[in-house]
Amino acid sequence: MISKNQIEEIREHLEKSQNPIFFFDNDNDGLCSFLLMRRKIGRGKGVPIKSYPDLNTDYFKKVKEFNSDYIFILDKPVVSEDFLEQVRKENLPLVWIDHHKAEIPKQKWINYYNPLYNGKTNEPVSYISYKITNKKEDIWIAVVGCISDALIPDFYKDFEKTYPELSKKNPKSAFDLLFNSQIGEIARIMDFSLKDSTTRVIQMLDFMMEVKSPYDLIEENEKTKRILAKYREINERYKNLFEEIKNQSDKKLIFFSYGGKFSISANLANRSKYEFPDKYIVVGHKKPGESFYNFSLRGNDIRNITLEAIKNIESASGGGHKDATGARIPEDKIEFFKENIEKLI
Repeated sequence: MISKNQIEEIREHLEKSQNPIFFFDNDNDGLCSFLLMRRKIGRGKGVPIKSYPDLNTDYFKKVKEFNSDYIFILDKPVVSEDFLEQVRKENLPLVWIDHHKAEIPKQKWINYYNPLYNGKTNEPVSYISYKITNKKEDIWIAVVGCISDALIPDFYKDFEKTYPELSKKNPKSAFDLLFNSQIGEIARIMDFSLKDSTTRVIQMLDFMMEVKSPYDLIEENEKTKRILAKYREINERYKNLFEEIKNQSDKKLIFFSYGGKFSISANLANRSKYEFPDKYIVVGHKKPGESFYNFSLRGNDIRNITLEAIKNIESASGGGHKDATGARIPEDKIEFFKENIEKLI
């Protein structure tokens, strides 16, 4: 965990900002981190990062568009040098909070925080954000972020007391909560809502600023109608794809790829790892018209396996946590990538 002094430093940055912009990774950990901070101070704009592997310079136009005076980067391990140079030129304060194993930025003016380089732990950024904001009515948002990133937080018992019907007694793991409780379904509703159009995502973020409790999100009305419809649409696709994945459950390596307009690879990989804990999981997705697949990988020491598997593949990239990573592989190198992983495991 980052230190108490660091938590206080980030809190001071947050309070000092008058019109901050929050760039956050396009998943629940990133989303919940943003929501916790934005709901705490009541100001600022949020922008989900959909580029991979880095936060690239194209996003800097949002800083200009919103006339932002502070930049926060949440749950994103790689930021392009061009983006950072733009920030430096504009002389804007930058607070970067991450929990992945990544290179520490060399620029001294960047306020960089990562528990891996402090206590050698890797609590999700949503966990850190909750410790910073300490807003008890938002505990459910923090729990969603944490369980989506494989952590049962130390404040789970407090959540359970407040929302017993949404929780689960004595969960075996974070994924047990994610796949076998009402708060887990709420987590999927939030996650899948990020996969809608840009306009709809902005509307969802605005709505999430207003909600008083998780029940506001699951109650069907004019404000939630689109969010819940998108959830049902993607959830149906998610269930069908998982049924296909189950057909490979007799193998040590489950290697599965699919196409379509939205990616749910991380969701499928997490569910597969939960259902088949002894397997190595590799799930890839390709958007129409693209020449790369984005993969989510799960398994013991999969980070080292991923980095080794992509070494001799031109234009490939990858990285992440020890047992959960991502990779971007050219379409014509997929079989080669699979062969490399099979050899390594």
